[in-house]
Amino acid sequence: MLTLSSQNLLIKSSRSVLREVLNHALREEEGAFPSSPARRLCASLIFRRTCTERCRTSSPAHYITTPIFYVNASPHIGHVYSAVIADCLHRYKILQGFNSKFATGTDEHGLKIQQAAAVAVKDPLTFCTEVSNRFSHVFRRCDISYTDFVRTTEDRHRQAVEKFWTVLVDNGFIYRGSYEGWYSMPDESFLTETQVVDSTDPLGRPIKISTESGHKVEWMKEENYLFRLSDFRTKLQHWLKSNPQVIQPEKFYHIVLQWLESDLPDLSVSRQKSRLQWGIPVPGDCEQTVYVWLDALVNYLTVVGYPEQYSHWWSVVHHVVGKDILKFHAIYWPAFLLAAQLPLPQAIHVHSHWTVQGKKMSKSLGNVVDPLETSLKFTVDGLRYFLLRQGVPDTDCDYDDDKVVKLCNSELADVLGGLLNRCTAPSLNPEQIYPPFCNTSFPKGSEELTGRAMLEDYKMVKAVSRLPTLVKENFENLHVYKALEAISGCVRMTNGFIQRHAPWKLNCRNIEDKLWHDTILHVSMECLRIFGILLQPAVPGLADKILSRLGVGPGERSWDHALDFLSRYEGRGCPYERRALGPNTGVLFNRLERKKVQGITQKPGK
Repeated sequence: MLTLSSQNLLIKSSRSVLREVLNHALREEEGAFPSSPARRLCASLIFRRTCTERCRTSSPAHYITTPIFYVNASPHIGHVYSAVIADCLHRYKILQGFNSKFATGTDEHGLKIQQAAAVAVKDPLTFCTEVSNRFSHVFRRCDISYTDFVRTTEDRHRQAVEKFWTVLVDNGFIYRGSYEGWYSMPDESFLTETQVVDSTDPLGRPIKISTESGHKVEWMKEENYLFRLSDFRTKLQHWLKSNPQVIQPEKFYHIVLQWLESDLPDLSVSRQKSRLQWGIPVPGDCEQTVYVWLDALVNYLTVVGYPEQYSHWWSVVHHVVGKDILKFHAIYWPAFLLAAQLPLPQAIHVHSHWTVQGKKMSKSLGNVVDPLETSLKFTVDGLRYFLLRQGVPDTDCDYDDDKVVKLCNSELADVLGGLLNRCTAPSLNPEQIYPPFCNTSFPKGSEELTGRAMLEDYKMVKAVSRLPTLVKENFENLHVYKALEAISGCVRMTNGFIQRHAPWKLNCRNIEDKLWHDTILHVSMECLRIFGILLQPAVPGLADKILSRLGVGPGERSWDHALDFLSRYEGRGCPYERRALGPNTGVLFNRLERKKVQGITQKPGK
């Protein structure tokens, strides 16, 4: 029998072997296919291994969730946007040393699923599994590093929902009654008179529609269970006014406060089994099915082990949601949690929608953007960069292929890729090293410019040194587009620095010119190293290529390493100086050609 120390040694050895195998695979792939799926898979496995190992430490905890996505249709670009935003925050927290958990998944119960499965002539579970697998496949393809993918058809989730329901009943917040009102089947929600308006259907017949979703509603009356939502209006107002940053952006915070100015009617939280069979039965009443939204929201607790040991994670939960489900997450969910005597979310990050030519994506319009096809056209990092760079949380954003081509070519291929190429090109860096820095050529804080550096160069150094703080602030608020804008601005400044001093024109046989030549490259590489570290949450594949080419090891890529910028300029030693560069894997990001992009018709997996 192995001793405890022997077991620990074996575990450490196994991890080392796995890491070595993955690194070997990376090196193999790097030589032949710099951005191949296998390379991304290996990098993802290493990243997830890092996450798992962090979970065993005493690092501060962080828990980020996406909505769980309804499986009545295949994933589109809007779903990927939600996941990429959450993934970005998750990766950023890990770089900061947090023990971060990241959950996503699929919502698989409800009348719409029951009907969609019937139309497809499939049993509901088979139908759900097929669509759920599409979501997990898309997320893996788009480098979404989730730590848990939950399905509401899992036993662990059913047990969590049953316990949660029982707690609400025991606490006196669920009662049996009759509910009558307007019902929206697509939204699976009852609405009040103030939430519906008159309209007409395509044939000109008068109908009622939801003011929020625009979906048709019908009058319905049935016996079911109700939640005492009316008891929580004052408590929710107090929570929000005491925590003005809990819903971001601020625009949505004020929308929720405005909703709470009106009375909250009690909420129907079950449906008759005769109408809805596909769902979790109400505990103790097999004639009723748990309302799909109560069922779905509990997934956030399911992931952290509710009802057992969950408090460690639940006290640090952050939700990422689309604006269309804000009411469910900012009113219903906090009310449920208050009724169950559980802590409320630390933050609810809300984002707007992606449109196409100003119109909402829909099957009927034929304008749904397929994320798998799009990732083939523009690469995974190209797609992630576009979504995060152009996505503004409080405003709907319009998707267009031409916009993707223009942005990626300008900021990734030309500016960022051009900078890396200049610093590492054998013609400019024949020794293929991280060149030394000369304090005489670039003296610190020289107001009289006694060296060869110019005023604009000092402004650049100051901007890059402040960049981690600026990026951190924007990442924390999920204003990733502002963070990427700031990084892009500094990349342009660094390119301007090289262009201004034209090291290719210097005579390196002259000692002073050689020192200045190496200093220009050293400063530029230091800037690139900072950019690479800060870009890891947004475009992990490109960031890895930058840092690997600069010879920056896996253990030198944390957020703290971005704070140690240009240490030789500050009078300290630099661990990268004179270090050999990593292998040349080719162009950082190949320019996209619109005609070739239009010609891509191959589907993923074929």
